[in-house]
Formats: sequence, C-alpha cells, structure tokens
Amino acid sequence: MNILVTGAKGFIGQNLCIHLKEAGFKNIETITRDDNDKSIDEKVKHADFIYHLAGINRPENDDEFKAGNTDLTQKIVDILVNDERSTPILFTSSIQAELNNPYGVSKAGAESAITSYREKTGSAAYIYRLPNVFGKWCRPNYNSAVATFCYNTINDLPITVHNADAPLSLVYIDDVCHSFVNLLINTPSEPEEYSQVEPVYKTTVGTVLSLLSDFKQSRASLITNKVGVGFERALYSTYLSYFKPEQFTYDVPSYTDERGSFSEMLKTTDSGQFSFFTAHSGITRGGHYHHSKNEKFLVLKGEACFKFKHIVTGEKYELTTSDQVRTIVETVPGWTHDITNIGSGELIVMLWANEIFDRDKPDTVAMPL
Repeated sequence: MNILVTGAKGFIGQNLCIHLKEAGFKNIETITRDDNDKSIDEKVKHADFIYHLAGINRPENDDEFKAGNTDLTQKIVDILVNDERSTPILFTSSIQAELNNPYGVSKAGAESAITSYREKTGSAAYIYRLPNVFGKWCRPNYNSAVATFCYNTINDLPITVHNADAPLSLVYIDDVCHSFVNLLINTPSEPEEYSQVEPVYKTTVGTVLSLLSDFKQSRASLITNKVGVGFERALYSTYLSYFKPEQFTYDVPSYTDERGSFSEMLKTTDSGQFSFFTAHSGITRGGHYHHSKNEKFLVLKGEACFKFKHIVTGEKYELTTSDQVRTIVETVPGWTHDITNIGSGELIVMLWANEIFDRDKPDTVAMPL
C-alpha cells in the first residue's frame, strides 16, 4: 500500500508518520511546502490512501486560509477525479468549520470538496473535526495554548490568562494517531459524516495551568501527580517533551552520617514514596516499629541481615538476602526491625513506604532489637 501524508512536517504529520512506520507500513510518501504542482500531482495519483493533514492556521493574511485549506484540498480532489481514482482519503478539519471566521470558512470549504469527492466516486472519505490537539512536537506560541503553557512553565516565562474558567476540549496526539492508523487496519464500510477521536478531554485553562505548576514543583517537592492514566498522563508527557537536553536532570537531597546516606526519590499523594539508603560494612539501620506504616525493601548491592521482633509476644525472626536474589522484604506493623550490612562492601537498599513521611506524625517508634 502506498500511503500519502500531506503536511508531513507538521505536528500531527510528524507523529503520524512515526506511528505508521511502527505499525509496519513502509511505503509512506509525503507532501510538504517544498512540493510543487508537478510533484503533488504525481504523488496523489500513486497513492492508495491519503492522509490530508496539510493546512494553514496562522497566515500572514486571511487570503492564505483559502489557498492553504480550501484550494489545496480541491486540487487533490480534482487530481483524483480527473485520473478516475477513488482513493480513500482522511481529512483533518476543525471544530471551527462551524464558525463564520476566515479559518472556519476555509475548513468548511475543504470539507465540501471532500464530501463532493465522496459522492462522485463512492470512495471512503473521512472528515475529522478535531478539537485542540496536544502532545509532543506541537509548536509553542503558535496555535496551541497547551504547548505554550508547557513551554512557558518550564522556562519561567510569563503566562497571560484572561479567564481561568475558560473551557478547553482536547484530544491527545497519540489517540489521534491510533485512530488514524486504525483506519488502515480496520476500515469501516460506511464512514460517518464526521469521524471522532476518543477520548475528548474536557477541562479548563485554570486546571491545565494548575497541573503544569504541580509538575514543575514536583522536582523540588518530589511529589508526583497521578500521571499514569488519563488526561494527567497525556499532559505530563506533553510537558516533558518541551525539556531541552540540559533540563533532563535534577538532584535530590542526600542525608549522610557515620552509618551511610539516605535519599528520597519520589513521593505520591496517596501511594507512599520511594527512597534508598546505603550502609557501611557492619552498620545496623532501623531499630524501630510502626503501628500502620508498611515498607518494602530490596537489596540492590551487598548482603543484609533483617531482624524482626514482635513488640508484644517477643517472637523473633531473622533472614539474610543479597543482590544475588530479587527478594522483597516487608515490614509488618507491630514488629520492630533492623537491617545490618553483613557484607564487606557498601550496602544499597531500595525502599518503598506506603505513606509519605510526616515529621509531625512519623509512626516510627524506636525499639532496638
């Protein structure tokens, strides 16, 4: 299959081409602003499926809207009709096609050209009226508020907000690309009048800015949001994509004494925190119990002896583990415990606790074994 992507150097185009290659499609031709009428004609005629993503949204004058949106779409359609082709085509329109502004009118005109092509040829033609699309490689200070907010937040640049409660309807670039690629794998027999990308995230300007502020502060507080699912996952990924290489790293505090060192790495709002500690040979750490807190230990380097004692019955238990196995050792409420480095070198242990350490309510009571 010969796939043609117009606007391949744009935000959606770059991401889509990557996703198409990952899905195993190899013959991907592109149309960019470097193409002329002859090359456009040739590429359109040889395409088996066309992703028509090219368009104008920030012209120097309003006349460019019609040329870059309506006229270019009509040109592609005319090439196909004149060559008696019925090539399936996916066109990225905009929710603004319903509005009476130069951009919306030009997109509506392009939609009409696609609809007419579908009626004349019986070809599958898909019109996606996309809301605001966000994700990696979207240009800041251009046509995406989310991209601008991310870039400015990272680089400590001012952000002007006229109405924090202003609604935003957003779709994530990966969801857009998955939907588009799926058309080649599971082509629907009857295209809808307007196709949709799901999910659409309904939010506000203020909510986006608040989340971005949390993301920025997380490097200092070490507290991360729930960035593994849904909108926060997509926004966090987008935020990270605007880091320059020199911004990829940050330091965490390290607390060192005669026993070794201790560093907290990551904290969550409701699922505890991750940290690690070191211990010199022969050093014992711990010697306390918890009423509710749970900890999970994993030895990353060295050999350790874990000792436990029930604080009421006096029952004892002891075990050894090392970096040669992947054994998680759990602390249990009501059992005092300690850890001794029984190796000759440094001991390094990863630690997860189910709650963030609270100095006012530490739930850590000293009781040496």
